[in-house]
Amino acid sequence: MAKLVKYGMVGGHIKAFIGDVHRKAINFDTRAELVAGCFSTNPDLNTQTGEEYCVDPSRVYTSYSEMAKTESSRADGIDFVSVTVPNHIHYEVCKEFLEAGINVVCEKPLCFEVWQAEELLKLSKEKNLILAVTYSYTGYTMVKVMREMIQKGEIGDILTINGEFAQEWLLDQMDPSGDSKELSTWRMDPKIAGISNSMGDLGTHVEHMVHYVTGLKIKRLLATTDTFGHPLDFNAYVLMEYENGIKGTYWSSQIAAGKLNALLVRVYGTKGSLEWDQHYPDYLRFTPKNKPPQTLSRGTGYLTGPAAAYSRLPFGHPEGLFVGFANLYKNIISTVHKLKTGQTPTLQDLDFPTADDGLNGVKFVHAVVESAKNDSAWVKL
Repeated sequence: MAKLVKYGMVGGHIKAFIGDVHRKAINFDTRAELVAGCFSTNPDLNTQTGEEYCVDPSRVYTSYSEMAKTESSRADGIDFVSVTVPNHIHYEVCKEFLEAGINVVCEKPLCFEVWQAEELLKLSKEKNLILAVTYSYTGYTMVKVMREMIQKGEIGDILTINGEFAQEWLLDQMDPSGDSKELSTWRMDPKIAGISNSMGDLGTHVEHMVHYVTGLKIKRLLATTDTFGHPLDFNAYVLMEYENGIKGTYWSSQIAAGKLNALLVRVYGTKGSLEWDQHYPDYLRFTPKNKPPQTLSRGTGYLTGPAAAYSRLPFGHPEGLFVGFANLYKNIISTVHKLKTGQTPTLQDLDFPTADDGLNGVKFVHAVVESAKNDSAWVKL
């Protein structure tokens, strides 16, 4: 039976990490089929990947430009493309497919420059196309529960926010004269990674997560960064002031010994607080004012709102990053299919990060870098 939605990939060869995550997450949904790709600039690896993924050799392309042009002219062409190449070519790949009339899902960051993000946003709106950005952690069920609880006023009016994303994986790269590990190299190269390393890679997840669960927008920020002799930051601190005067702090680090992938968001309100830790994604810590802390668990009967529907396994059976991505793609696929068939997507279908979120992330990174270069001066967004 033919699938409802066909997609292609730019990047995501068989030796890639994040591209493989995207592909497997999409495979959670039986409605989508991988039918085309430009998986690698290495011809042998590109061909090998196409064979491994059972893609028709005629639809394994040597360039993304050829892919966009050919697929847009086919009656059975792809409905969306998943872009999982390194940061420095996100903009040009996204633009190519949008101009060809193809929906785009892009790994974050959306691009390097604010004007590029604004152009892509404008282009997607003019052509009525989806331009999604995979801030993957907002796909977790308990993050959606956190958002729902805040919207319902269960912690009252927000007073302050604290977020952090810490890893240790670049600790061995602290010596600028030392040899770099292959996996780490491009993260430290401004030509490929952009103007920020730690804050651009990790801090943007915190920025988007806080906005997603609270709805708050940053008015201005001040930041300090540590490069330890490298071109880009390995460690950074940011103080935020939101549009309503609430303040918050973010910390991102890739040299924090003992921290593996520690994304942690805490929101404090007049009636209580909520805390979510990516290391334990199936749980949400809720502390009502003057009452003992409660640990809410995904998949349980006491979670009954729309967010609870994202749970895919019974409680006690851990879900993880693949499911976070899969929940984003579930909504993206629903939206693509409905637009394709003349239906109107629901608000729940549209619950995925968009080009607006991508633009916010680019603005955030530029403001952090500007502030750090100016003795931690306040910078308006």
